[in-house]
Amino acid sequence: MKEIFLASPRGFCAGVDRAIDVVETALKVYAEPLYVKHEIVHNSFVVKNLKDKGVIFVEDLADVPVGANVIFSAHGVGPQVVEQARQRQLNVTDATCPLVTKVHLEAKRYAKEDYQIILIGHKKHVEAIGTQGEAPERITIIETIEDIESLSFSKDDKIAYLTQTTLSVQDTTGIIEALKEKFPGIEGPGKSDICYATTNRQAAVSEIAEKVDIFLVVGSSNSSNSTRLKELAEKMGCKSYLVDNADGINADWIHDGIQKVGLTSGASAPEVLVQKVLERLKDEFHFEKVNEISVTTENVTFKLPKQLIEAGA
Repeated sequence: MKEIFLASPRGFCAGVDRAIDVVETALKVYAEPLYVKHEIVHNSFVVKNLKDKGVIFVEDLADVPVGANVIFSAHGVGPQVVEQARQRQLNVTDATCPLVTKVHLEAKRYAKEDYQIILIGHKKHVEAIGTQGEAPERITIIETIEDIESLSFSKDDKIAYLTQTTLSVQDTTGIIEALKEKFPGIEGPGKSDICYATTNRQAAVSEIAEKVDIFLVVGSSNSSNSTRLKELAEKMGCKSYLVDNADGINADWIHDGIQKVGLTSGASAPEVLVQKVLERLKDEFHFEKVNEISVTTENVTFKLPKQLIEAGA
């Protein structure tokens, strides 16, 4: 019998839910046009859906008319962007995930206390760029254990580390251990910066990967947490593919020898895309049974920004 092993939890996290709700609510509360700096979340389906409703996505606030309504994406921005918005008299609604805000606050605290800060993250990822913006003269971004070799601080420097919220738990643990070995007095956050949803989705993949022949991860290629899920399955010896939607499945991947398929979705991928993948696996590739593998239950929610509530949301 051909089986699908469906990971749970999967899909939207509380921060993504909130960010999309912020945009949907702002469309009702504010007059158009409505601008969003960067993709509100890293998923092409979500972004296209909001574009179809009239949302305008920009990378530079210079492209937003003076005095217009703008939303900061879930990934967060640095104070330089906040200041630019102020100078342009923009009506800002901040959809930054509260867990990303937590990392920003930690960065500001460590910088105020004269620490040199090592940020474990991806240098080109918008979340890491926003966090570094809190104290660019004090924050150094590293991506791998090898990057630690190039770090040279004075023996008198106070050193702390932070992490991007969407990283691989497994990889980050190794980097933190290496940092502690090189800098025995290094400090870190009291609670891991990695998002609870990232951790839970990775745990579900770990539970399933050894049971299946291939793994499908629903998510866009620019989604950090989705890419980490694909990489995790591969590290566990399971061939894995990242697909934007059901049409992204290559029929050659699911040849006659494939009897068990793992399926999950990144924290920015909507459930409707997972259901379409399930439909195609059943209808075209004749998978008969779906086994939902749950590692935990999530009940985290985040409130809308106060200004939207006060505006009549």
